[in-house]
Amino acid sequence: MLRAECSWLLDCRLRRLIVNADDFGLTRGVNRAIVEASSDGIVTSSTLMANGQAFEDAIAHANPASRLSVGCHVVLVDGSPVLGGRQASTLFDKKAHDGRFYGGLGAFAWRAVSGRVDADEIEAEVTAQIRKLQSAGLAVSHLDTHKHTHILPQVLRPLLRAARACGVPAVRNPFGPVRFSILAKNPSLWKRYSQVTVLNRLGGRFRNSVTDAGMLTTDGTVGIVSTGAMDDYLFASIVESLPEGTWEFVCHPGYNDAELDRIQTRLRESRALELQLLTSPKTLELLARSGIQLISYRDLA
Repeated sequence: MLRAECSWLLDCRLRRLIVNADDFGLTRGVNRAIVEASSDGIVTSSTLMANGQAFEDAIAHANPASRLSVGCHVVLVDGSPVLGGRQASTLFDKKAHDGRFYGGLGAFAWRAVSGRVDADEIEAEVTAQIRKLQSAGLAVSHLDTHKHTHILPQVLRPLLRAARACGVPAVRNPFGPVRFSILAKNPSLWKRYSQVTVLNRLGGRFRNSVTDAGMLTTDGTVGIVSTGAMDDYLFASIVESLPEGTWEFVCHPGYNDAELDRIQTRLRESRALELQLLTSPKTLELLARSGIQLISYRDLA
């Protein structure tokens, strides 16, 4: 219990920030950008897609001697399962005819909350994805999910069981403060702001579940609402308004190259812009001036 409580009481007199790059393993260009954003910038952690097309390339770049703490980016939508056949049949899009997951969060969420997704199959698939990383020699430091599917209690419960069974100590807290004033100059984000505000009502249940599982997490995440639109102004606003405690900034650096063109994703040019932001000397100066300490998920444990 004490270990879990420390996850959001970790010296609350300070402001600590984990900078996590999602989608490690998506493409070689994304992999290269994440490594550069760690070695030359502020990224401290990343989460690797076990079913990403550039998985082997990511493993080759995941140097255990580096400061980059690598976790598992669990994919339950918009991708292919690690398990095959009937082992995860309720997770498959029956209309796809190629054994893929549902393409969007909406259809998957509706099936999950209506009881049409088998929790044991979620646990088995999450376990298989974690074990694939561990079998490649990685010490998996934490979990998060593609499209933040573990916001749903129906996903969170089996995911936590899989994490504990595999010895993974921490999980992303996908909930956090969203200040409308930060987004006021960007009307394109207002719809996402309203969606996240509604979903934040599940935050209390999330924290209780993580505590009961004896796992670690942060006080919450920042930057999710700004995904795809992050710029210097938004980042500076987030940093300047960051509360005391331990938080995670979610980012998606990458190169907008020919390989990414073949991937179904809405994040293209924004990945290159985020890479520039994450490696800019001005960004490092801003964090130092604000008295924010950069840590990784490895430091939570």
